[in-house]
Amino acid sequence: MHLRTGSWVLANRAVPHTGLFSQYSNLTWKDSSWAFDLLLGVAYRILGLRAIPILLMVFKVGVAAGIFVLARWAGAGFWIAVAASAFAQFLISGLQPLPYVLSVLFFAVELQWLLESRRSGSVRRLWWLPLLFVVWANLHIQFVAGLVLFLLFVVAALIEHRLRILGVGWLSPRIRPLPLREVGAISILSILASFVTPYGWGVYANAFAAYSDVGFKFFTEMGALGFRRREEYALMLLVMAAFLALGRRRSVEIFEVLTLLATTALGFRIQRDSWMVALAAILVLCFAVYPDGEALRRGQVQVREWGIAAGVTLLVVLAAAMHLPDQNALRSKISESYPVKACDFMTSHKLPPPLFHAYSWGSFLTWYAPQYPVAVDNRVELYGDKLLGEYFDVIGGKERLEEHPMVSAAGTLLLEKDSAMAKALVNLPGLKSHYRLVYSDEIARLFVPARMSDEQ
Repeated sequence: MHLRTGSWVLANRAVPHTGLFSQYSNLTWKDSSWAFDLLLGVAYRILGLRAIPILLMVFKVGVAAGIFVLARWAGAGFWIAVAASAFAQFLISGLQPLPYVLSVLFFAVELQWLLESRRSGSVRRLWWLPLLFVVWANLHIQFVAGLVLFLLFVVAALIEHRLRILGVGWLSPRIRPLPLREVGAISILSILASFVTPYGWGVYANAFAAYSDVGFKFFTEMGALGFRRREEYALMLLVMAAFLALGRRRSVEIFEVLTLLATTALGFRIQRDSWMVALAAILVLCFAVYPDGEALRRGQVQVREWGIAAGVTLLVVLAAAMHLPDQNALRSKISESYPVKACDFMTSHKLPPPLFHAYSWGSFLTWYAPQYPVAVDNRVELYGDKLLGEYFDVIGGKERLEEHPMVSAAGTLLLEKDSAMAKALVNLPGLKSHYRLVYSDEIARLFVPARMSDEQ
């Protein structure tokens, strides 16, 4: 979807406002990741399919470096920071070249700036936050999480200011008072900066749509942690260690407590957002274990060292990029997971639209078979709860296939070979008489209505 949209933006020199590539093209759509799509489109135009693995390598290196710097600024020594970065990458394994990775990076940068301001009592670096949010709001919808993080920072500063007036003695001495007027001005500017997108404040609607009822009901990534993977248990231990480290201190850091509580509640409830609590826990743990930042002062990373690290990283990425497979090999790799052969058959035999298909293939089809508008894809904000709910009811067998408009009006059905729906169309007499299997391989099956098959 991002690749297809980026190519469209390049070709049309505009951003989309309607449901492009979909059978519901009349619906309003705000592409909150349009800048990422454009970046991917440019990279694809230059590098072809190689752009995707190269972008993935750059993103993974960026995440590793961002978490390393975050741990260092929290006071950890060099090797402790390396270990923290490696552990965080284990917790958020399975990174894909998608815009959410940029949110991971920006969230880490924001945490670092907030931490530095609390230590120094200066908001000089925080004046860069509005610019950060301008960029972030055009790349990924989770800039909203960054705004919430800054809101927690403001709330903590206000509470600490009031407690100092009351003469409370259990506030941490390493947290310096902040100029509240400047903090308030930066918070207002940051919110206004998030409106600097082609869609203005409308991008916030996408943020709320991402947490829709249908998402929680049907998407695994929106569910709570199930504790069936090693990463989930490791995350729990990390969070427990962070809370323990905070509890052992005789003073209180209100922002750290609020951040850890908020990200824990979110990350354990929604698998997709668990990376936030991983970053917050690493920050809090390093900050608590190294309260005076002595490790940072002793092992300050010099500019020369950063230059060497950046140069080595660039050489490694370039060397790996030069050994990537060619276009044909990459397309062959894609066909191992996606219905490439079925789509080739569908287009070469000009099977009739409209198309009904498996949900997981929707975004792929917008790129590989653009002449067939998709029934659904991963744009939850476009389709809404009603349309997606009806679709999943059909796929789940809660509706009679031959009677529901989504299926009865379809000219071609592209389904996963072993899906319940595909098996029903092959084996159930009532459905078998209505549909004909015209193609099958190890991944997908193609069906057309019997009446169309007879006419052909």
